[in-house]
Amino acid sequence: MFDSIDQITDGLADVGYISTREISTALYIARHLEKPILIEGPAGVGKTDLAQSTAKTAKLPLVRLQCYEGLDESKALYEWKYGKQLLYTQILKEKLHDILGDAGTLDQSFSKLHTFDDVFFSEDFLEPRPLLSALRKEDGAVLLIDEIDKSDEEFEAFLLEILSEFQVTIPEIGTVKATTPPLVMLTSNNTREISDALKRRCLHLHISFPEESRERQIVAARVPGIGDSLLDQLVGFVHQLREEELKKLPSISETVDWARVLMLMHADQLDGELIRSTLNVLLKFETDIQSVENKIETMRRAASGRPPVS
Repeated sequence: MFDSIDQITDGLADVGYISTREISTALYIARHLEKPILIEGPAGVGKTDLAQSTAKTAKLPLVRLQCYEGLDESKALYEWKYGKQLLYTQILKEKLHDILGDAGTLDQSFSKLHTFDDVFFSEDFLEPRPLLSALRKEDGAVLLIDEIDKSDEEFEAFLLEILSEFQVTIPEIGTVKATTPPLVMLTSNNTREISDALKRRCLHLHISFPEESRERQIVAARVPGIGDSLLDQLVGFVHQLREEELKKLPSISETVDWARVLMLMHADQLDGELIRSTLNVLLKFETDIQSVENKIETMRRAASGRPPVS
């Protein structure tokens, strides 16, 4: 998949992701230079979908870490199997007499017990979380660190070793280094500024809402059988909506959902009543729906390439 930029574009198209030259170039560079990609842009432009589609095209496992406030290394990297450790402790307690039977002194007893401490914090009791799991994939993986802007700055700092060296240090075991570095994609909706230290370690890719021609391609790829006339009208209408001052602009996935709804209703063109009855597929706030209520006909005519009624 990664032999050329055109091959990446074609491969993504085969799984329904319509790439751009900038997106495919970023993937090509990231793969060959082993650099993470920080993908920024508004919600709903296909940042997460890019990672999923890349994994599918490259036939690599997708390992996803969803970020949130308070996320720490025990949830992102590894934790110990406490239940198994507790069971092990109980068994050790029951067998204590047999273990220490020939220990003549207190020092000898402690020395024998110390060997079991080493087992207690070993691979057998380790529970890998997404980051460690991705590093351990022998043939590589696509590691998606989703919505990094929702995590804390402390977690960003924790990520730096992984993003620069593709390794991590576990105090009880040592350093774990990836045999095949994963292709790392971090996404951000720009809800807060990402640190310079993290940005320095990543390639930068900004994905905006697509122009109409690309969005038509996306919808056609995801909704097979949709007619050209309806496709042109619905994409044009969505772009009219995105020019309004709304609390939440309709995303690409919502455009696709709307296309599926219109197909379900056997529509071959837009009309005012159909738009009003399905507008909640595109707009998720009642105030947004109310704000465009009186503009629907004007936007519909513009989307259809017709002059507004004077």
